[in-house]
Amino acid sequence: MAPIKRFADSEGPAFKKEKHTADDRASKRQKKLGSSSNEHGSTTSQSVVGSTKSQKVPQPSIFKDEERAFPRGGASVLTPLEHKQIQIEATQDVLFEQAGNKRPGNGAESDDGVDEETEAAPRATKKIKKAKGSKKAADIEEARIRTEGLSYKRLVPGSMVLGQVTQITSRDIALALPNNLTGYIPLTAISDKLTSKIEKLLDDEVATENDGEEPEEIEDIDLNDLFVLGQYLRAYVTSTGEDSTVNGVAKSKKRIELSVNPKQANHGISKSDIVINSMLQASVLSNEDHGLVMDLGLGDDTLKGFMSSKELGLNVEHAEVQEGAVFLCLVTGLSSDGRIIKLSADLHKAGNLKKPNFLAEAPTIDLFLPGTAVDMLITDISSSGITGKIMGLLDVTADLIHSGAAESQKDISDKYKIGSKVKARIICTFPNVEPRRLGVSLLDHILSLSSRSLSIGKITKEPLQALPMSSFVEEAKVIKVEPTTGLFLDLGVRGILGFAHISRITDGKIETLLETTGAYKIGSKHRARAIGYNPMDGLYLVSLESRVLDQPFLRIEDIQIGQVVKGKVDKLIITKKGAAGVLVHLADGITGLVPEMHMADVHLQHPDRKFKEGLSVTARVLSVDLDKRQIRLTLKKTLVNSETGVWSDYSRISPGAKAPGTLINVLRNGAVVQFYADVRAWLPVSEMSEAYIEDPTQHFRIGQVVNVHVLSVEPENGKMTVSCKDTGSFGLEQQAAFKALKVGEVVKGSVTEKSADTVTVDLDSGIKGILRLGQLTDGSERKDLATLKRVRVGQVLDDLVILEKYTKKPMVALTNKPSLVKDARAAKLIASFEDVQEGQTVHGFVRGITPERVFIEFGGGVVGLLFKSQLAEDIAKLPDFGLRKDQSITARVTHVDHSKQRFWLSMKTEVGGQDDQATKKALAPTPGENVTNAVDGESKSTSEFSLGKATTARITSVKSTQVNVQLADNIQGRIDVSEMFDEWEDIKDKKHPLLEFRPKQIIPVRVLGIHDARNHRFLPITHRQGKVPVFELTAKKESIISSEKDLLTLDKVTVGSSWIAFVNNIADYCVWVNLSPNVRGRIEFMDLSDDVSLLSNVAENFPIGSALKVRVKNVDVSTNRLDLSATSSSSTHSLTWQSLKKGMVLPARVTKVTESSIIVQLNDSIAGPVTLTELADDYSQADPTIHKKGDIIRLCVTDIDLPNKKVGLSTRPSNVLSSSLPVKDPQISNISQLKVNDVVRGFVKNVADGGLFISLGPRVTAFVRISDISDAYIKDWKAGFEIDQLVTGKIIAVDSALNHVQMSLKASIIDKDYVQPLQFSDIKPGQIVTGKVRKVEDFGVFIVVDNSNNVSGLCHRSEIADGQKVEDVKALYKEGDAVKAKVLKLDEKKRRINFSLKYSNIKGSPEDSHDSDEDVSDGGVDIENSGSEGEVLEDDTEMRDVHSTDDEEEAEEGNHHFDEMDVDEVPITKSISGLNTSGFDWTGTSLGPDEGDAVSDMEQGEDVSKKKKKHRKPEIKIDRTGDLDKIGPQSVADFERLLLGQPNSAELWVRYMVFQRELNEIEKSRQIAKRALATIFPREEKEKLDVWTALLHLENDFSSDDTVEEVFKEACQYNDAREMHDRLIKIYIQSGKLDKTDSLYQSMIRNKSFTADPALWISYANFLMSTLSPPSPTRARALLQRATQSVPSNLHRNLTSKFGALEFKSPNGDAERGRTIFEGLVSAWPKKGDLWDMYVELERAHGEKENVRQLFERMVKLGMKRRRTMLIFRRWLDFEEDVGNSKGAERVKAFESEWKEKKEGVEGA
Repeated sequence: MAPIKRFADSEGPAFKKEKHTADDRASKRQKKLGSSSNEHGSTTSQSVVGSTKSQKVPQPSIFKDEERAFPRGGASVLTPLEHKQIQIEATQDVLFEQAGNKRPGNGAESDDGVDEETEAAPRATKKIKKAKGSKKAADIEEARIRTEGLSYKRLVPGSMVLGQVTQITSRDIALALPNNLTGYIPLTAISDKLTSKIEKLLDDEVATENDGEEPEEIEDIDLNDLFVLGQYLRAYVTSTGEDSTVNGVAKSKKRIELSVNPKQANHGISKSDIVINSMLQASVLSNEDHGLVMDLGLGDDTLKGFMSSKELGLNVEHAEVQEGAVFLCLVTGLSSDGRIIKLSADLHKAGNLKKPNFLAEAPTIDLFLPGTAVDMLITDISSSGITGKIMGLLDVTADLIHSGAAESQKDISDKYKIGSKVKARIICTFPNVEPRRLGVSLLDHILSLSSRSLSIGKITKEPLQALPMSSFVEEAKVIKVEPTTGLFLDLGVRGILGFAHISRITDGKIETLLETTGAYKIGSKHRARAIGYNPMDGLYLVSLESRVLDQPFLRIEDIQIGQVVKGKVDKLIITKKGAAGVLVHLADGITGLVPEMHMADVHLQHPDRKFKEGLSVTARVLSVDLDKRQIRLTLKKTLVNSETGVWSDYSRISPGAKAPGTLINVLRNGAVVQFYADVRAWLPVSEMSEAYIEDPTQHFRIGQVVNVHVLSVEPENGKMTVSCKDTGSFGLEQQAAFKALKVGEVVKGSVTEKSADTVTVDLDSGIKGILRLGQLTDGSERKDLATLKRVRVGQVLDDLVILEKYTKKPMVALTNKPSLVKDARAAKLIASFEDVQEGQTVHGFVRGITPERVFIEFGGGVVGLLFKSQLAEDIAKLPDFGLRKDQSITARVTHVDHSKQRFWLSMKTEVGGQDDQATKKALAPTPGENVTNAVDGESKSTSEFSLGKATTARITSVKSTQVNVQLADNIQGRIDVSEMFDEWEDIKDKKHPLLEFRPKQIIPVRVLGIHDARNHRFLPITHRQGKVPVFELTAKKESIISSEKDLLTLDKVTVGSSWIAFVNNIADYCVWVNLSPNVRGRIEFMDLSDDVSLLSNVAENFPIGSALKVRVKNVDVSTNRLDLSATSSSSTHSLTWQSLKKGMVLPARVTKVTESSIIVQLNDSIAGPVTLTELADDYSQADPTIHKKGDIIRLCVTDIDLPNKKVGLSTRPSNVLSSSLPVKDPQISNISQLKVNDVVRGFVKNVADGGLFISLGPRVTAFVRISDISDAYIKDWKAGFEIDQLVTGKIIAVDSALNHVQMSLKASIIDKDYVQPLQFSDIKPGQIVTGKVRKVEDFGVFIVVDNSNNVSGLCHRSEIADGQKVEDVKALYKEGDAVKAKVLKLDEKKRRINFSLKYSNIKGSPEDSHDSDEDVSDGGVDIENSGSEGEVLEDDTEMRDVHSTDDEEEAEEGNHHFDEMDVDEVPITKSISGLNTSGFDWTGTSLGPDEGDAVSDMEQGEDVSKKKKKHRKPEIKIDRTGDLDKIGPQSVADFERLLLGQPNSAELWVRYMVFQRELNEIEKSRQIAKRALATIFPREEKEKLDVWTALLHLENDFSSDDTVEEVFKEACQYNDAREMHDRLIKIYIQSGKLDKTDSLYQSMIRNKSFTADPALWISYANFLMSTLSPPSPTRARALLQRATQSVPSNLHRNLTSKFGALEFKSPNGDAERGRTIFEGLVSAWPKKGDLWDMYVELERAHGEKENVRQLFERMVKLGMKRRRTMLIFRRWLDFEEDVGNSKGAERVKAFESEWKEKKEGVEGA
């Protein structure tokens, strides 16, 4: 290729110069057409060889000089030798011209001209005419044909190409063309038959719309039924571009439109041209019995094609071929008259290279069309391809790819030789090229008309399976470089290369590529991405561009449904109705649509403000429509951030799964929920919420995201039902417990709710049960009502039978009817249809009544029919037969229809023994099943295994309570553990008796009966059900059984008898054991063992299956109850009140735990409390909460009150273990043990108005008067004590006669080293004292003397520092600072002290020489809580306001003010009192309680001052304006004067309102508020808000509700509405208007602008649960469901946790509900440490220590990060140490060590 290009460059200028010669143009006009062609012959020849540009003048062929004898496609008139000679001469001529030897006269024309017949001959010079020897070579010189492949530029309308179907859509077909081209076949360019079909459909639709008539039934057109992927077709190019206008500029889009209609695909062929082995395209006209009638599109209606059904190929079914389908066919024959063309579409046959299916002869060259196989004579081989001829006439080229040169790393000249013939298949035509030229392919898969595939071992894969589209190749190796075309790369797929076009190598532009140098030389490796595969070329198309490598997606098929994608807003679609959606750009050429409902979680009023062009967004793919090339996205955060699975296929969804969905339609009976793809579900209105919803449209909206879980799914029908109800409270444990419950099981539960007709019962594990009114008794309705009245919330109900399980709820229906309970205990209750037997007497209840029949219901929802004719005559005539719903019925089964599962009942009593016959029929032996490989080798049928039958069995498995065996291969049996051992001594391992047995062991057995595996119960041998029952067996050697009477039954068990029992189940307070398979009893925990220590862990010490020697305590056959004991005969359970003695040490079970005692039970009749004083020998360790309900403890009987049946109990170690143990707090059981001056400890029993009652023992209580509580005065002494508080006191009086004891808690009486606190009289002038700063004011500091009786005084700011005036006292001192001061002055009359803090005063004193520690000791005790602001002692007086002057004269005048300070009181700096309204402080400051007295004192002080001033001459008036800052305004004028300087001070305006209010000028106060609102600067929003609040306070106290409402509405307009609501709520609460508060909250939660804030819902819930009177916890809890619908989803976790915390903190909360909420939270967010921490702290504050331990243990097992886990261990250890549990602390340390070892082991691995 390169030499040719250089030749073109060298000849370019000469060519152009000749072309543009003016003489030449003039001569052209004068010459004939033939002469003109001759003139340009030489030039054209050079341009073909030397230039790549196409010329307008067709290139003449050398064969046009010769004779045109071509009647039937004959050969050329030249021999092959002459062809070779001409080629050699032409080559020599070219070489001569390249050497620069130009012939004379080149460019000049001969005068003689050139003969017209030689129009294809090149020009000749004069010298050429003379040299005749070279004239022949010049005349036949021809340029070498350039091997150019098919390209978009070379495709023109009219071109024909061979292609393969790669994609089929509803609108068109994609056809892969050679050289990485793709064309598209529209729906109307397939065949005339299909087009007429489409027109018929359209006409019918139009007719239907116009006339409304029913159209003819025409099947819809599906192109997948007409074509298959990989099918070869010949296509006719109809268009190569689509014109479009963008912004007024016409643009052309590169799109190749094709037609496979035989009329175009067979263009140029006539009837006479068709020969065998030619390829024709044909469409199906009709499908006949033996084949297909084909249309060839040749324009001759008499000519048809026929294709036998055997010629369709292996993969095509004849019956499935539809009319209009198109096939590329091989002509296999012609009929004798030439009217029928025999065709074959078997491409395997047509592409068989071994058979002569090649077109060797043709009447015309028009028959050589794409798809035709030919023999090709190679004429030239170059690096760019191969050229040749067909039949020595037609030029053909095989380009770089289709010659095989691209795949071969070797020179193709080694494979192909010039002059040799090869097989080829035509793939394209070049209609605008002269001479006519065709493109062929030598590739094997095109020759064989097959698809290229990969063989990996024995597995065959398609190319796109080995390397899918858009996949990356990390190291693609360059193996071939085409400088101007691109790179061929090895992608690691054997047999198929990749091709990267030169435009696909980098983001920039590359002019040329080099094989040996540069970044893309041969052998270099690059990261590439597969962007396509062309089956025609057999090459992967790859790109090395960075922009392609960085693209997230290359095509829509790469996008997965549910995938989270990132993109940028491309456009916001706006319609007349508003925003219709957002277009999001995801990748080049890929755009997704976000519908309006998916723009956000909430409806956007102005979406244009949010979605700006170019905005980056994160979305999730909702659906992908490949046919329409559409992608739907969502921007809802709840869906984008969801971590649940993507529901895009019904078959992958299972019941119970959870996921969020979007409501797309809301109806009154439910809503439609849309998920991903086409998955939708129905949400019934009953499943929308736990609360009743009347109209869903009021609570839900279209586009809302809801979290649902699946109730049922039908993948085959595409149906699914979901629920919004919260399943968080119903965890895995509850689900397992619910699944374990069986219909007919007897359970117990506690009553949680009671209504007029139902009782809600909470079973174990938190499962709810419903007990209807009619299910309480078997009696009348009155009896049911009387029983319901006796039911109390919290009451435990026993003997409840499960009637039915509701899996959707989930909950159970219960009954307490004695008849059904008795049947359930006797295993006779009908729980399913299989339990119904003809002739059986059954107990049920009325479900429904009709005029002709009664429906009787049993367990499990089983219903029987009781017809009117089968009722007793006396009730058949009554209305409704005298029956009511749920009434108990006893009836007999008369007939059973097993096929329809129906049965009939009768209440009539029959005479004649029909019942006996039914019984005999039921007990008649059933024919047995044949036995296979019996273990005993003798038994042949199951009927041989009769009662007592001795046989052998093979053990199959050993369980804890039974041994499963085989009597034969098809006969199973079981041996209960109670039937394995004869004697107690035979049991080797008492805990695990069955461990000595092994599978496959053969043991002798006897038949006992039948085992009902469904109900786990024992049946007699006569109750066989089915042909192959499970036999109940015994392995006891001494067992002799001849009849059912020999079996052990409960009536044979006597009280006092001894048995061997085996643990079957462990309940809360007892252990269930089996004496035999059909006799079961229970042992209470305290009856399990004499060793109480074993009862601390019953499950470990008495595991299921363990053996016990038991003694019968009680037998009740009627209730089927058996009580047993495993203790010795001298057990506590033989105790009575008479046999109970003091000092007895007994075990007991804890039944209740409170903060002041624990209640224990000794046996069924004896119980008592253990008080705080009897819990421990050291009262500081007395903590009842260390015990929990159900614990077994040892205690000592300390007192017995037989008449009142009360017992005193103690767990003191000195009583239970040994009396020699140290006792810190002696046991006081009698008042005689106390003496005056005894110092004892006790617990506060009661806090009364007159004093404290202290419990010193169970029967000894002491009284402490208020005066004996403390040495210091305590104003609110009750706040310092609480019930059960431990105190220490001294006995000061004992009256045995009155049984009175008096104590004192004063430290002066108890403590021997007590130091009397300093009094005012102990303070002397000049004394140095230590103290603490009590309060800091601008004029000085108040100091409280250490260890004093609240003695305090003032240090004026002039006495704080030496030599300088202190301006800012608060900068030097703060409250609580320790100081040393000197007493300057004492005023004993007014009890005032003046201090000095000057260093000179303290240093100059003799006391300063002493050590500071001694000074502190002289000061005394630090009183931490003494003298808070506003606190007054009994002997304290009030003090005056203080002010100071700067000049000396004013200081002298005012000396008496600060020299006479009150003791123990804070100065009143502002004397105006506030308006006292329901606790609201109008002035914003806390005023003293006795402020009025202080003001009075101040006025008296002013009078004294005035009297002193009278002695002065002259008398000077002093301006007191400055005093307003200290004493505050005292008149209207004062307020007005201050407001002039501070018009924006809300505090001043509010005080002005208070002033007028105290004068009872309410209207003036209101006018002042309005003045304030008009005066305060608008930007001072906070100041205005305070004034509005004060005005609301005023109106609330003195105006009507309407006035308050008006003011409130106006305030909301000028202020933040939410803030005003909050302030009005506080005002209402403070004023006690709780109903108003509730109404205001209700209005707030209806305002959407408020409801998004979680604080509102939490505040309202707190109000309902704690503040409202009476509280309404139910309403508070219902708020959570509504709150989660309003609050953003990212705040749900915090919101729910606050509601859960409220259950713990509120006095009306339910801690169990709080636990349920938190369990749901930690299960949903197990790694959120803040949730766990809050849960732990709430449990800890609630006092549930065991729960705290369990939470810590669960947290460390979660697998959190190391740092977090270590923190948990540290907190756990701190907790155990705080509660004083040393064993628990050791356990935590051991647990932590074990965790560290595992962690290190994992990290090391």
